[in-house]
Amino acid sequence: MNDNGYEPLIIMYCCYWCAYTAADLAGTSRLQYPPNVRIIRVQCSGMVHPNLVIDALTNGADGVLMLGCHPGDCHYREGNLRAQARADAIDMMLEDFDLEPERYRLAWVSASEGPRFAEVVTEMVEELRELGPSVYA
Repeated sequence: MNDNGYEPLIIMYCCYWCAYTAADLAGTSRLQYPPNVRIIRVQCSGMVHPNLVIDALTNGADGVLMLGCHPGDCHYREGNLRAQARADAIDMMLEDFDLEPERYRLAWVSASEGPRFAEVVTEMVEELRELGPSVYA
């Protein structure tokens, strides 16, 4: 928590096959990470439409974190590559909505990477604490 009591709220989309399993591993391993995230499990990161990201950011979330399988390891073969292509569109949309690019992040986390899951969440929370509340919050 920073001096003014601000704590960012992050909506996190986790693919079922890797990132969500990594979140479970982080929990069962008792790894510490900030409780600022609200996890939404999706079948694949490539199935999350950019409008869902923008809707979250314009309706109270301070950030959106998209976690998917590493390229080449997608259960749906190329879903994570679709997520990467959509990230480029999301970056342009953030600019249109006058939102900082740091409010959205796409990262790859495999099922066995519980520590990486905790690290990515912690990094994003710290970045958003520095950035401050969203103009839409």
